[in-house]
Amino acid sequence: MTDVLAGPDRLTPTPLATEQEARDVAEAAREKEWESPSFVRELFEGSFRLDLVHPFPQPDPADLARAKPFMEKLERFMQQRVDSDKIDREGKIPPEIVRGLGEIGAFGIKIPIEYGGLGLSQYSYTHAVGLVTSQDGNLTALLSAAQSIGVPTPLKLFGTPAQKRKYLPRLAAGAVSAFALTENQVGSDPAALSTTATLSEDGKSYILNGEKLWCTNGTIAELMVVMARTGPKKITAFIVETNWPGVEVVQRLHFMGLKALENGIIRFTNVKVPVENVLWGEGKGLKLALITLNTGRLTLPASAVAGAKRCLEIVRLWAAKRVQWGQPIGKHDAIAQKIGRMAAEIFAMEAVSDLASLMADRGDADIRLEAAMAKMWNTETGWRIVDDTLQIKGGRGYETADSLRSRGERPDPIERMMRDYRINLIFEGSSEIMRLFIAREAVDTHLKLAGDLIDPKAPMAKKIQALLRSGAYYAYWYPKLWLGWGRIPRYSEFGPLATHVRFVSRSCRRLARTLFHCMVRFGPKLEKRQAVLGRLVEIGAELLAITAACSKAYSMYKKDPTNRGPVELAGLFSWQARRRVEERFEAVFDNDDVRTYAVAQQVLKGEHSWLETGMVRAGER
Repeated sequence: MTDVLAGPDRLTPTPLATEQEARDVAEAAREKEWESPSFVRELFEGSFRLDLVHPFPQPDPADLARAKPFMEKLERFMQQRVDSDKIDREGKIPPEIVRGLGEIGAFGIKIPIEYGGLGLSQYSYTHAVGLVTSQDGNLTALLSAAQSIGVPTPLKLFGTPAQKRKYLPRLAAGAVSAFALTENQVGSDPAALSTTATLSEDGKSYILNGEKLWCTNGTIAELMVVMARTGPKKITAFIVETNWPGVEVVQRLHFMGLKALENGIIRFTNVKVPVENVLWGEGKGLKLALITLNTGRLTLPASAVAGAKRCLEIVRLWAAKRVQWGQPIGKHDAIAQKIGRMAAEIFAMEAVSDLASLMADRGDADIRLEAAMAKMWNTETGWRIVDDTLQIKGGRGYETADSLRSRGERPDPIERMMRDYRINLIFEGSSEIMRLFIAREAVDTHLKLAGDLIDPKAPMAKKIQALLRSGAYYAYWYPKLWLGWGRIPRYSEFGPLATHVRFVSRSCRRLARTLFHCMVRFGPKLEKRQAVLGRLVEIGAELLAITAACSKAYSMYKKDPTNRGPVELAGLFSWQARRRVEERFEAVFDNDDVRTYAVAQQVLKGEHSWLETGMVRAGER
């Protein structure tokens, strides 16, 4: 960990944050209140609030009408002007492509019309980015980093009128933006942040010093949101213009996939940032980042859907014409199982993504958990689909598109897709962090009620108050989890899908009971049992996906009863998801977590280094 003092070459070590300090910073940044209902939060408390997600939300017809000409221009632009294999091969998005995207409004999709943007909804935005993703992940990263987490979204949410007038028109016209939080020792744990912003003597500006790592778009951005420490426990967000003195692109970084990703190390050396460029207020930076990500990370579930759809097209065409052992490979059960599961999961993925985006547009629900689950579940499911696609296509999946083209074969870019897709499980909160984030919010009610009982620092008076408070609550809440009705004839309007909706209704009460049992059994140590918490989160994600799929299928069936496809796909997905739910419930208490953890610690101590013999030694780095 380093901290820039007076210049780019003067670095001194900064101590890492302690576990308690890291926890305190994270808790301070949390949105602690739930002013609007959350379907997922209610699931973890044993309440099946179907009314929050059903009938399935519908996009605004006026918004769709405004979006249609842009979507048509965007598709033509991708088809006629973007050579994605060349971009991947050369590792650079041509400047004329970036300018062209700006000219058609692709950098201002959600920016209000009065500031020169298109003023479209979150739903239209995610579908536009999905359209791009179906061809080129590099352009997705460019557009998403600029709009989902870059300057426009936090500026819309928290900017002053003057800030909006100054910057939103530039952004809508195509100015590329970025978000700078990550540092060498700072990823999902911002407590160790070392970039500093110190108020000048005249009080007119902050002096920004530090270095940011993995700043997507940072190498070409005109504007960026920079997170910096403004006090011992204060992290503040600033709008920084990259042409200011002291802003330096140290190095462009290169990755396994997304070869044209404009990602780099950005250094700030005595950069004067006007006080009017503080976003929202001093010390509110981390909360701003978390709130921004509630909708910002919705790009990834939509991108995962688009990538998975491209995979389905590839395997459909290939498995129908590729003949082995006397028949098309799609007729062989081993391949057919993959294709059937793929189609069902893509339907559910799109239902989850659309549900989260439409709920964000509707504005009457708190979607922080829905967005996190959509990101986690869709990206993980999509990764399996990409992997299955490569397996079905075999050697032609492993071969590059350029090589396939050179010998006259259809140049399906599966090799590129696999490299590009993998980052989705890490971007904007890794899968592991998403599980911990969701788990923390899932136990929030219990911690508010009984947290003092397990807090070793809490005085006895608080423990007694918590005991009385929680005793009264649980005397009513816990028996209710056993008494709910989730059998026939409930939800009969769903027809053949009703059995799956009833399963979710029963399972959410079981989920709440199991979470409570875990708290009783493990006590304060539950936060360390991340594998256990992960299984509970995965159960919640499957229940969300079943509900979204069934609700979407019902909505589609009502519009066109002759099309049975949505009901068939939702039904298949639900049966498969139910089996996964049952397996995870069984594994909550019947698992090998403790043994596995013990072996991992032995490995870290070098006790099993003998396993590493027989290879070329790379040496310590």
